Amino acid sequence: MTCPSLCCAATLNIPLPRSSTVPLYIQIKEAIRAKIIDGTYIGHQQLPSENEMIAAFGVSRITVRQAINDLQQEGLLFKVHGKGTFVALPNVSQELTHLQGFGEAMHRLGHETFSDVFGLKTVKAAGIASAKLQVKDGSPVTEIRRVRYLNREPVSIDYSWVRHDVGSRLTEKNLREKDLFSLLENELRQRLHSADVEIDATSASQDVATRLKVEPGSPILRIERLTYAQEEKPLVFEYLHYRAETFKYKMKVLR
Repeated sequence: MTCPSLCCAATLNIPLPRSSTVPLYIQIKEAIRAKIIDGTYIGHQQLPSENEMIAAFGVSRITVRQAINDLQQEGLLFKVHGKGTFVALPNVSQELTHLQGFGEAMHRLGHETFSDVFGLKTVKAAGIASAKLQVKDGSPVTEIRRVRYLNREPVSIDYSWVRHDVGSRLTEKNLREKDLFSLLENELRQRLHSADVEIDATSASQDVATRLKVEPGSPILRIERLTYAQEEKPLVFEYLHYRAETFKYKMKVLR
């Protein structure tokens, strides 16, 4: 039987060694998980039917169901009654208890991240950016515009303004591959101290919707963040726009 779906054994390109001590359902589960993480299977993509997977892998229905059910419980897959099983969009959380960049936080959780830099230039500071960075209107600042990807799915658009004496040394190549906070601390020798963070809800503009692959007007989690260097000197002011269904912040508070 030929499997027309992307998740067949030929596409997975892995053997299922019967002599292995690893149960077959775990081998199937880990193979599918790997393809989700590396972007072979994208959010909302449909998996093949149980019958197709049984034929492709040469295993029983119980084995296939156990693998799929485990991935569903982990939040990697979801089922739609009468339609089938689909890949879930990334849904992760980031702690607010200490200052860390998106890539830094996600790498610690085992996720793959990268950035598509669609803007890196010197602009004249104005309005809220100049006020937050405590520079005069018209002063040069470095503006960075990025789409952030989590496991090959776009999850946020970041607009950042960096004090120009520091930001002018950033390059597009580095920003694609590394987290901004990591670059500032490890390569530009800026010791970060703290940040003021405000969180609210908004709706996706046409540009945000296009780049995040959502409908215009979709709910967006917006983060306003002002990051300080040592001696609480403003260094980076940012607006971060997250797809509401893929990301959340969490914190523990004490009484």
